[in-house]
Amino acid sequence: MGSVAGEPGRAKRPVPPAAARRSRAEEPEAPMPTEAKQATVAELREELANARTMIVSEYRGLTVKEIAEIRRALRKQDVTYRVVKNRLMRIAADDSVGEALGPLLIGPTAIAFGTDEAGTAKAVLDATRPYNKIVRITGAVLGDRAIDADAVTRLAALPSREVLLAKLAGGMQAPIGNLAGLFAAPLRNLGFALAQVAEQKRAQSPDA
Repeated sequence: MGSVAGEPGRAKRPVPPAAARRSRAEEPEAPMPTEAKQATVAELREELANARTMIVSEYRGLTVKEIAEIRRALRKQDVTYRVVKNRLMRIAADDSVGEALGPLLIGPTAIAFGTDEAGTAKAVLDATRPYNKIVRITGAVLGDRAIDADAVTRLAALPSREVLLAKLAGGMQAPIGNLAGLFAAPLRNLGFALAQVAEQKRAQSPDA
């Protein structure tokens, strides 16, 4: 029989380095980030469901304080501004606006969520103007359609949804139900509605 103290016939088990021991000690905590990511995806899906407009920007170079200032300014305009992880945002948008939103998710991304298309675009441009050498608007999603950064600037120059619809209602003979539907419609549909108004005017006054 071999010596019990030395156990010459048995290979010694290597001792793992300190870094490996620390890594193994942290393994039980691995599920926590997964749960946190699932919660974040759920929050983003709720934001997507409640928003009609999403203005997407790259915020690289902003400090935490500056992001907080932009967020505070937009909150006064009923616009939510949040920094997002692109991968989680793609997961959240996969079953809704993923096709339109995905190409805009480049670099460190912040998204402004709002309900008034022109109003949200104007609020974002105003709130980020002090940082326009840092913040880069990459585009927006209106309903399920993507627009580029230049179109966001043009959108911000338009009157608000309420003003446009008030002008539309003033020149259109339509049942109240139809007007209510227009209030819920994406801004891009207003062009069609305005064309209908022009057609009605021509029908009433052929010489107009």
